[in-house]
Amino acid sequence: MSMLALGLLFGAVTLLIMFSGAPIAFALGSVGVIFMYGFMPESALDTVAQNVYEEMASITLLSIPLFILKGAAIGKSRAGQDLYAALHVWMNKLPGGLGIANVFACALFAAMAGSSPATCSAIGSSGIPEMRKRGYSPGFAAGIIAAGGTLGILLPPSITMILYAVAAEQSLGRLFLAGVGPGLLLVSLFATYAVFNYQREYRQAQKAWDANGVPSALLNHDHFTLREKLEMLPRVVPFVVLLIGVMVALYGGIATPSETAGLGAILALALIAVVYRVWRLRDITPILAATLKESTMLMFIIGMSLLFSYVMSYLHISQETAAWIVAMNFSKWVLLALVLLLVIVLGFFLPPVSIILMLAPIVLPPLKAAGFDLIWFGVLMTIVMETGLIHPPVGLNIFVIKNIAPDIPLRDIIWGVMPFVGLMLLSVLLICLFPSISTALPDAIMGAVPGAQ
Repeated sequence: MSMLALGLLFGAVTLLIMFSGAPIAFALGSVGVIFMYGFMPESALDTVAQNVYEEMASITLLSIPLFILKGAAIGKSRAGQDLYAALHVWMNKLPGGLGIANVFACALFAAMAGSSPATCSAIGSSGIPEMRKRGYSPGFAAGIIAAGGTLGILLPPSITMILYAVAAEQSLGRLFLAGVGPGLLLVSLFATYAVFNYQREYRQAQKAWDANGVPSALLNHDHFTLREKLEMLPRVVPFVVLLIGVMVALYGGIATPSETAGLGAILALALIAVVYRVWRLRDITPILAATLKESTMLMFIIGMSLLFSYVMSYLHISQETAAWIVAMNFSKWVLLALVLLLVIVLGFFLPPVSIILMLAPIVLPPLKAAGFDLIWFGVLMTIVMETGLIHPPVGLNIFVIKNIAPDIPLRDIIWGVMPFVGLMLLSVLLICLFPSISTALPDAIMGAVPGAQ
């Protein structure tokens, strides 16, 4: 069989099994085993477990379940609600302050928990009812929480970035740092849109009141005393200190990423025990159960994705595809645009974990040959994959929001998130035009990489 025919057959079988409704891990693992049986030496099937183990035997991957434990500990507490309440009290005088508070709360919680669905659930359970009670449209309230939750895979610690660092063989610390600038850019864009949308909805509410006397809670203003503001801090400050401490340990050279993950998990468990009295066995059991369930699911997907990639590499499908892309002689920016478009399309159906491990061996060699910095590209790829969390037809965060606010029509949620999809794509354009948004911080702290563009 020619390489072209083999590659087309491999892709067709993959799509067929995926569209059959099989779980992602089983689908990718099945494709790997089928092609091992049909096109590799018979002894290859005897080494499936060994191959998966060797591919996953990475000290960097060890940090994933530890970061998940840290996120589960914070997510199962009231940290998200308290963080949101404190930011609302301190920002209520700003135009659209409630929307801005939601954006900042999502960003801080995402940086602590590292999980987009957990951020949506923790902040949205309080933020969406409060925004609706104060007159914000349901679609905007849902959209800003869904979009804010996506920051969980961009701001460190990010499980998605951990996998990219492993797949691309890049420095995890540098990649984490490279995500900070774009993360702050997205926070700024989201907050700016929150102000713009507030002013638009405020004008509409004022016109309705002037014309027909229709009241709106959006026209009311909350007032908080300095004492009330200070009373909100004790429950929030410890978690912000935890976030800062973990980052200092990582980038100060005190601990490796895996050690930092373990330190963060232990400190998160200690904080919820002290601040929220979550220390009894019946309180800890759901946290450990959630960690075990999510870690097992994620690591199984990673293992099967790595097996899938191993078979592609053994059969030279990924190498030939990469060579074919290079031979097309696309300009570097056309190549980048096509790769990002492919990531968007795959985001309709696949989670970021699978996209990274499936695409990395195919698209990274041509991008590197074109002169792109793979750390910089990892940030772009992460942002584009973020859009997959909030755009249909899959949009995991959309369904998380629908679960915590079932009375908001799905159509309103989708229309509410679309402006944020546009803002994410705008951030991709800005990072392409001004690469230093992503590269300046890692270069300043860890030194510039010779030849990186």
